[in-house]
Amino acid sequence: MTNPMMENFSTQLENIASIYGTDNIFIVGKGPSIDEINPKVFSGSLVIGINDAERIAPVDISVLHAPWVPQALAESGFRSQLYVSAFPFDAKGKAVSVAPYVPLTQSSSDLIMQRFMSDEIVVEDILFLTALKIAKKVAAFRKRPQTVYMVGFDFDPSRGQSIQIKRSFSNESSEEAAIRISIQEFYFLNTLYFLQGSSLNVKHVGGRNFSLLTVQELNDSLVQHHHLSSSDTERVKVVAELTTNHFGDRSRLERMIRASKAAGADMVKLQKRDVKEFYTVEQLSAPYVSPFGTTFADYRYQLELSADDFEFVDRLCNELGITWFASVLDQASYMFMQEVGLGLVKLPSTISEHTDYLKYVANNHKGGVVLSTGMTDAQYEKFVLENFSACSELYLLQCNSAYPTPLHDCNIAVVRHYYELSKKHSNIVPGYSSHDFGWKASALAVAAGAKMLEKHVKLGNTDWAHFDAVAVDLTTSAFKEYVDQIRDTEIILGSEEKKVNSSEHHKYFK
Repeated sequence: MTNPMMENFSTQLENIASIYGTDNIFIVGKGPSIDEINPKVFSGSLVIGINDAERIAPVDISVLHAPWVPQALAESGFRSQLYVSAFPFDAKGKAVSVAPYVPLTQSSSDLIMQRFMSDEIVVEDILFLTALKIAKKVAAFRKRPQTVYMVGFDFDPSRGQSIQIKRSFSNESSEEAAIRISIQEFYFLNTLYFLQGSSLNVKHVGGRNFSLLTVQELNDSLVQHHHLSSSDTERVKVVAELTTNHFGDRSRLERMIRASKAAGADMVKLQKRDVKEFYTVEQLSAPYVSPFGTTFADYRYQLELSADDFEFVDRLCNELGITWFASVLDQASYMFMQEVGLGLVKLPSTISEHTDYLKYVANNHKGGVVLSTGMTDAQYEKFVLENFSACSELYLLQCNSAYPTPLHDCNIAVVRHYYELSKKHSNIVPGYSSHDFGWKASALAVAAGAKMLEKHVKLGNTDWAHFDAVAVDLTTSAFKEYVDQIRDTEIILGSEEKKVNSSEHHKYFK
């Protein structure tokens, strides 16, 4: 007989795992070495925390069995997406999966590794064993080996715990804690033996004789892969263009936003339109194949987000530290989005001929405007320059409206033209909206002066989605690879100031 709880757990785990494009998993303990780790190393990776470790680091899944843990989590707010617990508790809207608890006794210690090698998820007294079992399931979902970094597991009770834990909620005595921590090293070494040749490559981070990395080596090896420039505030804004590929499903929408953030996007973009006003009666009544009905109207109405949905997006993006904005395709939708509180407005190429509406936004919106220029020419540029001088920032994006755009029609040189315009018009920010495959055109756009890039994304493949073929699949590593290429491009581009670099030397000069 199947276990409904575990079936639900498997679905939740797969949804969370699909957010991340890397094959790195972090398991986080509370030893003091965690304080030395650069938080950027966790970016783009699945993180599993032990007990209340989410108070120290960004954690996706928490594993616990002690009754004091929910109280500790409540003090700082429940931050994980999923809690695997030995008992049910209220996680304030976050998912809780209850698994059998197996306490460590003299009689059960012989069976602990036997349980570890099985497929069943149980909550062990040695919690990192449960975390590693979860990592094994992730490897099975992804169908490839995973590298697991064990951080904050110092196995030294004399060193105490992270200084970020200001208040301990555990009623465990110092002697009990010392015994519990000391025996964990034995089980960890046992586990390394059992995992040889498995789907997990476990790397202990610390100063033990079995540690494969020091904390500094972890910081150096992983942070460099995030391609951070000397000034992150000046870097190119990479926009994950979700369009309507969430299909009106809030759970899918959340996964897309989390995946975009994990891949390194700075912003996500949505859409809003008044379906009844934007399309003709004939268009809406036309047959259309989708899971939502038999007409184009059934499809389009399903895709629209409500005010509650946008408020959810705003809360989630604030929590994750990512910015959002939306394409607003008509005046009714513009008024709607002003009620929501949208500051940055996108006016897409789709409505470049809707000049009355464009003028309305130009005359009424004093915040930032993102404007794509697909299907337009120099006459439209003249119209834009004449009408959008009052907005605080005008992100002017070169765009070709073919899906996909042939390479010979990308015309990245237009981005360089917009860069020259930005020298004459202080509110103009040049950019590129990519409808081509891959990263090459976007990288060239950065070299031409682009400060904003848009890239369509999706979550898996569907045969019926609008313009889906050009979108990058967030369930793969493709979007992270795109962002990484852009960050590499920024590093290679460097500064316009000509100077002698410290790396330069010549055998004939002293």
